[in-house]
Amino acid sequence: MKQLITRWGKALDPARILPEYPRPQLVRMGAAYTWKSLNGYWKYKIEKAVQDSVFPAAYDGDILVPFSPETFASGIGRQLQPDEVLWYRTAWQGRHLANGSSSSRLLLHFGAVDQTAVIYVNSRKLASHTGGYLPFTVDITDAVCDAENELIVRVTDTSDTSYHSRGKQKLQRGGMYYTAVSGIWQTVWLEEVPAVYLSGLTLTPDLDAHTVTILAEAGQAASAAEASLPFHVHIYAPAQYPEADQQPDESKVLCEADGVIGKPLTVELPDVKPWTPDNPWLYYVDLRLEGADSASADISGTDCVRSYFAMRSFTVETKTLPEGHASDAAAAGSAVNTGSTASCPRLCLNHEPLFQRGVLDQGYWPESILTSPSDEAMIFDIAEMKATGFNMVRKHIKIEPDRWYYHCDRLGIIVWQDMVNGGGRTQAWFVTYLATAMSAVRFPVSDRLRPLLSRTDKAGRQEFEAEMIKTIRLLKNHPSIAVWVIFNEGWGQFDTNRLTGIARAEDPTRIIDQASGWFDQKGGDLVSIHNYFFKLRLFPEKKRANVLSEIGGYTLGVEGHICTEKEYGYSTYTSHEELNAAYQELSGKCAALIPQGLCATVYTQWTDIEDEINGVYTYDREVRKIDFREK
Repeated sequence: MKQLITRWGKALDPARILPEYPRPQLVRMGAAYTWKSLNGYWKYKIEKAVQDSVFPAAYDGDILVPFSPETFASGIGRQLQPDEVLWYRTAWQGRHLANGSSSSRLLLHFGAVDQTAVIYVNSRKLASHTGGYLPFTVDITDAVCDAENELIVRVTDTSDTSYHSRGKQKLQRGGMYYTAVSGIWQTVWLEEVPAVYLSGLTLTPDLDAHTVTILAEAGQAASAAEASLPFHVHIYAPAQYPEADQQPDESKVLCEADGVIGKPLTVELPDVKPWTPDNPWLYYVDLRLEGADSASADISGTDCVRSYFAMRSFTVETKTLPEGHASDAAAAGSAVNTGSTASCPRLCLNHEPLFQRGVLDQGYWPESILTSPSDEAMIFDIAEMKATGFNMVRKHIKIEPDRWYYHCDRLGIIVWQDMVNGGGRTQAWFVTYLATAMSAVRFPVSDRLRPLLSRTDKAGRQEFEAEMIKTIRLLKNHPSIAVWVIFNEGWGQFDTNRLTGIARAEDPTRIIDQASGWFDQKGGDLVSIHNYFFKLRLFPEKKRANVLSEIGGYTLGVEGHICTEKEYGYSTYTSHEELNAAYQELSGKCAALIPQGLCATVYTQWTDIEDEINGVYTYDREVRKIDFREK
């Protein structure tokens, strides 16, 4: 492939790789405890995997973390194979990062490591983790010393040869499947915390009741008595935060309350401003653990964190659109004269119908594949989506770093979040070709056909269920997320209705798309249709809303901005004029279905990726091929 590089890739500084605080939903406050990014150059080695492997005696060279070895940005550009092991090594000085006391704890955080990682500190094996898209944390306090501390990470990755979650990765890339990645691909960082610390917050807004419910969790090292310590919370007056580093006005505390760790605290808000894409109001929250003697020099029992929430609701409600109220699919959010409309289930934001005009976003980058080259690059994508008229983005079978969702929250774009698919080798003849033909008439297919749906491994089914729950718990604080998408086009699908019930119990505040595309099992909240080849039509129901969760896929290669000679897409055009005319025609057909009950569209896709050149933008983000912008 020809190597493309974005403007952010060209500006990479190895001394400042993704230097921003990685976890905006739980920012530790105060000067006593701090964090340290471990991004930068590490040593690496790739060798054949053996059962009783030992630490390498020598390494192959340097790798720029957190870019996977398959990427140009890593400095390696080499595919890890399923029968190989990837070793990483780095080091830092000292037991403490700042002024922590002798009882403070040192946590090692990994944003994501694909696929199985074993963690060693000073030659001690401390943890292992499988799951290439989910973060994990290791308490390394008892293994560190005052001198140099050595961190070694051993990684293996079966990619698409096993049942583990893999998304669009494939060892033999091509078409709609992309280069497989391995190893560390999100920020690695150290954090010093008190002996008793706040490890998590769940913030659940209730727009109708004008309340937010706060559930705080203590770190794993806390005893039973310490885990039920009191805390004090400040909630700041709502504001909009267009700049990533802008903080709330400390003088504008809206309300205060006291709670106890492990018990829900419901706080009534005197001033409610609903979150919308046009007005993404955020409420910031400071929560301080009240277990320490503030007069003591030993602050090991204190902890304070900052988080945020928004007041909004995502629902499906039976509505008749007022004349002129429906949103035109060609101009998201703007009113058009629709005449009479059907009374049918519609997607609502804050109990008002909102047509969600979305774009499919895979989150791939030419020089760094799964890893955004910078925070600014993530912001560019989200801001340009809005500027191009989209008010929603479907994050397609990938989990992004926390900062990506944070930018969606503060910039104001609705998110549909896919679960990452796994299972055995995909039976393309069934789940792609035959299923596409059957989708024209919504031919019913049972999800019990496990060999055809690549779900014969019990361990793989259990792993998917556990990772679905972890994904919801990880991301449900983000106000921009409206929809959980459990399965896409039957890839690894099984027990659909049972898993829908589990997802609903984990988060009753979101809409659920249980089967995007086809193999619908009549559950969830959406009739979710993929249509690239047939006349657009709806399948009206009494309770579920109709959405076109994938459409378009129109291709146009732009010379100098494509990386392969192959071209993959669903309709091919030879000029910008032809492409834009086709796009406008498609948008008009969608708009005509809104009065009948169409609630959302998802255009495929945001950027070109390798062979797939059907993006609104080229892969390097230099040419916007679809010229429409919101009027």
